[in-house]
Formats: sequence, C-alpha cells, structure tokens
Amino acid sequence: MKIDRILTQKNVTQAEKVRLVLSMSLPAILAQLTSIAMQYIDAGMVGSLGAEATASIGLVSSTTWLIGGSCIGISAGFYVQIAQLIGAGRDREAEEVLRQGLKAAAVIGILISAVCMLISGSVPRWLGGEEAILGNATAYFRIYSLGVPFMLLRQLSNGTMQSTGDMKTPSILSAVVCFLDVVLNMLMIFPTRTLSVLGMQVVIPGAGLKVAGAALATTTSELIISLVSLFLLAAGNKRISLAKKGSWKWRGRTLVTAAKIGIPLSFDQIFMCSAYVAGTKIVAGLGTVAIAANSLAITAESLCYMPGYGIGAAATAIIGQTIGAGRFDLTKSFSRVSVYLAVVMMGLTGAIMYICAPIVFSLLTSSAEVAALGTQVLRLELVAEPLYGASIGCAGVFRGAGDTLRPSIMNLVSMWCVRIVLAMLLVPRLGLRGYWTAMALELCFRGLIFLIRLYRGAWMKAAVV
Repeated sequence: MKIDRILTQKNVTQAEKVRLVLSMSLPAILAQLTSIAMQYIDAGMVGSLGAEATASIGLVSSTTWLIGGSCIGISAGFYVQIAQLIGAGRDREAEEVLRQGLKAAAVIGILISAVCMLISGSVPRWLGGEEAILGNATAYFRIYSLGVPFMLLRQLSNGTMQSTGDMKTPSILSAVVCFLDVVLNMLMIFPTRTLSVLGMQVVIPGAGLKVAGAALATTTSELIISLVSLFLLAAGNKRISLAKKGSWKWRGRTLVTAAKIGIPLSFDQIFMCSAYVAGTKIVAGLGTVAIAANSLAITAESLCYMPGYGIGAAATAIIGQTIGAGRFDLTKSFSRVSVYLAVVMMGLTGAIMYICAPIVFSLLTSSAEVAALGTQVLRLELVAEPLYGASIGCAGVFRGAGDTLRPSIMNLVSMWCVRIVLAMLLVPRLGLRGYWTAMALELCFRGLIFLIRLYRGAWMKAAVV
C-alpha cells in the first residue's frame, strides 16, 4: 500500500492505515536497529579501553546531541514543506525548496562547526569533568565538530527522501553509516594487532588513536554517507530530483516558512539537549563510575525507543502529505494510528530490555561496578517507555503538520520544570538513581501532555503550504 494511492481513496479501512504506517515505519525501524546495534558495538569498543575512556565520551555526548538536535530543526524546516508540496502534487516547487535547503544547510553547517571548534577546549570543563578525562573529551568533541556540515546535509537529504514516501533508501543509508562507523572504529581506535582466525594469524591494521579514533571514525562516516545521499538526490527519485533544471536563487517565502518550522524545532532540540547537558553536569559530580553508567544506560535505552522514532519518521511524511492533499479526515485517523503503534511497540521493547538489561551491560563494559549501577538505573526508567512512545509519535505527527512552536514550549516546560528540578532534589539523596527516577517521571508527564494536544486537534490547522 503506497501513500499516493491512499490519498486518492475515499474510504480507507483501519487495517490499510495500520499497514501503511507499519510499511513506512519498518525500514526506519530496521535502520534504527542497525544504528543501535552499531552504537552498542561502538560503546563496547571504547568501553574496552576502560571507564575513563567511556566517561570522556559520555561527558560531551549530551553536547553532541544538542548540536545534532539543532541540525534536525534546520533540515525539518525544509523537508516538512517538501512533504506537504508533494501531497499537493506540486513536485517542481518541492525541488525548489530542496535546492534552497541544501544551500542553507551548507552555510549554517559551516558556521556551527566553526563555533564548536572555537569552544571545544572549554566545553568539558564547563561540564565539570574530572581532570583525568578532559584531554580525551576535548579531542573527541573537536573532531566531532568537523563533521557537522556533513551531518546536516545527510539529515536534509534523508528527510527529503522520506517526505516523498521513500523510507527505504534513507534507512539503508542510516544503516550503512553505522556499519561504516564500526569498521573505521576498528581501524582507528586500536593499534595494529594480530588475531587468530581459523588457525591463521591475520594482521589487523590500526592507528591506535583510542578515543580520538572513535570521533574520527564518526566524522569520516558522516562525510562519506552525506556525499552518497546527495548523489542519490541528484540522480533523482520517483518524485523530485536535483538533476532537473531549476533555480538555486533564495526565495523569501520559502526561507520564512522554513524559519517558522525550523527555529522552534531547533530551539526545542537546544532546550532539550541543554537539559541533557544540565543533567550531565549534575551526574558529573557523582564521579567517573556514575558518568560511565549513565552514558551506557542511555545507550542501552536507545534500543527501546527505536520503534518510536521509526514510526515518528513515517508519521511526519504521512501527515505532511495528507495535509498537503487536503485530506484532513486521513490526517486525524493516521495521527492516532501512528501514536497508538508507537505506544504499544515501545512498551514491548521496554519490557524486553528490563529482562535483558544485565546481559546488555555485560556486553557494553568490562567494569562490573558500572554494569551493576547502569542496570539498576535503567530499570527505574523503563516503566515510562509507553508514554515516552506517545510523545515521540505525537512529535512526528505535529512536525508533519508544521506545528512546532507549541510542542517545543511543552518540551521546554517538561524538561526544565519537571526533569531538572526533580533531579536537583533527588540526586543529592539518591545519587544516579535519583536522576533516572526524575527522568521516568518527566517522560510520563510529557507523554500525557502531548496526548492531550493530539486529541484537541488544533495542530491540524498548522499547514504551511
């Protein structure tokens, strides 16, 4: 079942809606699965170097999320317009928006990279890192910063392909970038070594760069896959192509619309990720073991929200096209189907992770102390996964409609007034367990307020084209 066929049908059954959401979500979910698996391997590789290596990356991870989150907002400002224009059958206009988006991504990406390079030596100190991990944390963040323009171009390219209904290609690219990252990690983190394979001695080359090697692998992967994504767009997909003739001139209306969508979403990501930074700052005072356990618990939990983000990505494309086509009946029903599926699937993954947490942590770290603490805190939070799924599904729906301002404000209130305030109260009494308890309570609160907005329906009036 294809979305363009759905848009032409008067009566669409509930089963057809579920099949469409799942068929568009599955490639993204599989890509998320590959991504998470590679993150586990990545974390395991760095974890084999010891708790300090893990902590040095964990210290700046919330800041890298902040950067990545702001890039998502910038790219969404353009690909949400593309989704709605595709739904309205205005494909050539969608191509014009894409060209302007690529120009904006290149310029803004370079500016963000330059700023990050300038502050790279100060960020780990601002976050309260211990002296033993400052050098590695600085090196990791500095190298990561070089890849920001390529990450932004990849996000825009993949978001555009998804907006046309092509979930498969960007999902494959997401999986490939993770696989490439792991291969490069093996070559860059560890020194040259000899391994015994089927009785034969095989020499594996390596640069021995340790933590810096992990950052270099990530940046190189982003560079390669961003270029591949751009090539695929230039070659053309079924709806839009850069190979066709068109103008690259700036258009005020497109940029203003992109700003209306992207600025609230970027600030949303900045406020959310700055709250993660604040949380890292709170956790940093608990010592290296707590930092490492917190970082690995976040990595482990990412497996749980994999289905939610896959469904959210599909919902953005579906809602964008249904609104562009003026099919508000489908907009309403698809929004609820998407959110319900996100709730159910994240509830299931949360339950599985609760059971498997000790095994997962044994794969991520060689430190028994880090593994034990990580397992305890993760299990505290897993009860909130269904409502976390509701918030992720709703966010995808709202984004497809171009409704980003009010959800951003809701996220801001939830993160800073609930999570951070509770963390400040609970961490001095309960340590890292207090932080993860605060996280669980906040995720439940966020899910509930997002569901209320979904059912009220005002977001459907936010069409941008």
